[in-house]
Amino acid sequence: MKVGFIGIGVMGGPMALNVLKGGHELTVFDRSPEAVARLVEAGAKAAATPKEVGAASDIVVTMLPEPQHVEAVVLGDDGVAAGLRKGGIVIDMSTIDPQTSRRVGDTLRERGMEMVDSPVGKTSEHAATGTLTLMVGGNPAAIEQAMPVLKCMGTDTFFCGGPGTGHAMKITNNLLATTIMVANTEALAIGIKSGLTLELMQEVMRTTMGWNQQLAVAMPKKAFLGDDSPGFAVKLACKDVRLACDLAKNLGFDALVGRGAQKTMEQAMEQGLGERDTAALMFVREKQLGIEVRQKPAEVPRKAA
Repeated sequence: MKVGFIGIGVMGGPMALNVLKGGHELTVFDRSPEAVARLVEAGAKAAATPKEVGAASDIVVTMLPEPQHVEAVVLGDDGVAAGLRKGGIVIDMSTIDPQTSRRVGDTLRERGMEMVDSPVGKTSEHAATGTLTLMVGGNPAAIEQAMPVLKCMGTDTFFCGGPGTGHAMKITNNLLATTIMVANTEALAIGIKSGLTLELMQEVMRTTMGWNQQLAVAMPKKAFLGDDSPGFAVKLACKDVRLACDLAKNLGFDALVGRGAQKTMEQAMEQGLGERDTAALMFVREKQLGIEVRQKPAEVPRKAA
């Protein structure tokens, strides 16, 4: 199958590589020449515009930062839809709001094309191994056509419903995951400032309702090691939470907890940490309070005399 891929950064790059490994002919576009060069070296073809990607492809995958980027790349004057044949499919794997997703999809369908939304869960490590979680929304026939490409990138596939439901699922998930992480940083800061150790808090919380996957998996890999190297960037986490809170507003209520997490991340971004991993949120709190929430190396028992 001829596949296009637009947006080949931290997540999109390894995802595109797995499409190539799956035996598909791949054409790529990205604003980063270095990102494009890596895929070309692996066997992909480079395109100068999204329109060129569309013209070279049966299916085009987009993995972009914001809703407006998806709309511009797909429907712009030099966008994918200007080159994609009738019957072609766009799979948007970005994290965007369901309203934009449905609007872009409706426009494509008016032009004889289709759109499937399939944002992803898990990390860049899972993107590299092709074991992402896929949250899929769209019309059944289009999803069936898209599955050979989607299977190259994920192993846990959830069919969420019609157009836009995959994106609704993703921002719902990310709202919860991110607010839990922000709550963890506050709770751990209180504990450390009160004289507790990280190890004790982890031991106790494993037996209570306070335990969560952020404490069990994500934070031990990054925050608890003092590592905020780029992974899930603060600015992207903030965007996801903002989209979810805005959706809540459109549905008739205020997402107060989510807005609190959004404010925390906006403060980190004001300090120049937008490109850093969300682990940086804990380091901001450490600096503010003069504490350190980190895993301590195990003590080596003394040998008996």
